[in-house]
Amino acid sequence: MAELQDVFKLSGVPEITFVRPDEYDALVVNLRTPGRGLVIEGPSGIGKTTAIARALDEIGIATDVLRLSARRKEDVQMIAALPELGELGIVVVDDFHRLDDGVRAELADFLKTLADEESRHTKVVIVGINRVGQTLISFARDLNNRVDILKFEANPAHKIEQLIRLGEGALNADLATASEIVSASGGSFYIAQMLCHETCVAAGLLETRSSRDAVEVSFETVRQRVMDRLRTAFLPIATTFAHGTKLRREGRAPYLNILRWLAEANEWSIALDREMARHPELRGSVGQVVDKGFLVGLIEGDEDLGSVIHFEPKTSVLSVEDPQFVFFLRNLAWNEFARHVGYVGLEFERPYDFALSFAGSDREYASKLADLLRDAEVEVFYDRFEQHRILAEDVEEYLGPIYRSEAAYVIALLGTDYPKRIWTKFESDQFRERFKDGSVIPVWFTTAPPGLFDEAVRVGGVTFDPNGDVDAQLRSIADLLVKRLQEDRTAQAVRV
Repeated sequence: MAELQDVFKLSGVPEITFVRPDEYDALVVNLRTPGRGLVIEGPSGIGKTTAIARALDEIGIATDVLRLSARRKEDVQMIAALPELGELGIVVVDDFHRLDDGVRAELADFLKTLADEESRHTKVVIVGINRVGQTLISFARDLNNRVDILKFEANPAHKIEQLIRLGEGALNADLATASEIVSASGGSFYIAQMLCHETCVAAGLLETRSSRDAVEVSFETVRQRVMDRLRTAFLPIATTFAHGTKLRREGRAPYLNILRWLAEANEWSIALDREMARHPELRGSVGQVVDKGFLVGLIEGDEDLGSVIHFEPKTSVLSVEDPQFVFFLRNLAWNEFARHVGYVGLEFERPYDFALSFAGSDREYASKLADLLRDAEVEVFYDRFEQHRILAEDVEEYLGPIYRSEAAYVIALLGTDYPKRIWTKFESDQFRERFKDGSVIPVWFTTAPPGLFDEAVRVGGVTFDPNGDVDAQLRSIADLLVKRLQEDRTAQAVRV
């Protein structure tokens, strides 16, 4: 007779419901090859650690393995000392991505040496998140042909089905929601184990039944039970991440949207550079928190966040390290969560909130204003931010739509030279009709003559004195613009 906790396991290596991942045979062959390094990469819950344990046991050397983890301080010291410790047998170094660059570089050199010598006395297995192999090789380019990199990705549906069938056989029962469990698991053995376990608990199936019958428990009931349990642990973590370093309700919620991208991804990690390309309306706000180190600072500065999320700047990959957190994110009610965090919405009608139009002689002021707006986590078009995208483009075709319609507001800095420049004439021709719908905000320079821009005198704007306290004035202007944007978004949310 089998008991539930031994069939669908929530911790430890499963015996009854172990399913070989596709990479298992390649794993066994490598472990039998002297000296050759091995990198196993992929998200948590996919089966990396379980597969290694089973393969070592199958080969008959499970008891002769040194297991180290970068999550343990005492282990980190030993990992750094590995090249000096002599014959070690098989060493498994887990959570490689959490080591600092110096230790990772030394480990990369050590792997190269072991491979060149075909050492029969020491073998190192590196385990980590997606693209950890790419990170390792970045420290020693000539390692590429000296290690095997096995990618443990989402397991195919038939593997998850096999796990469920093994459990059903052990408990002598049929889970009516098996197909829904397969779908919700997202290719994770761990999530499948968790959902099967919760289904059996809800049905009172705690050990092998004497006669086989169906377990008729609603999957929605199981999902809700799991979410209720996970909410206590993960809602505060998700909220902290979504707030970011500072909650800016008027902004485009870069941290919240990063979290949503994770939830929508097929895998448990995302390359932020690719996601920004897919979501150009968030490119500026997300790019800023990445480029300025705010994202790294947020994760490394909070122990709870750092326990479930990791960002690797070298590869721009953000990964979730706890499969339960993945399930929680994928089953969140996102609009409700956005309101809980403090944002009024997640959808944006236009790629830009503001587009700056100015003469080149006023670039100093435009640049400072653009930075202030970016700091508020709104999307602003300022030509210097996008120079690399304009390269080889027809500039008029690129800029025209931005000033005509792609920015919610055009901010016209009406300095002395504004009417004299070719590009400001082109830009003003694009947005001239937008004065009628109130989406052009003039900034009148006190040094410019009256009547500089006829349409501008008929709409509300702000005055700027280049001879006054420039920084204070620009901060005030930025605050007014952001406040206007926040009111617009609040009104839009009410209409919806």
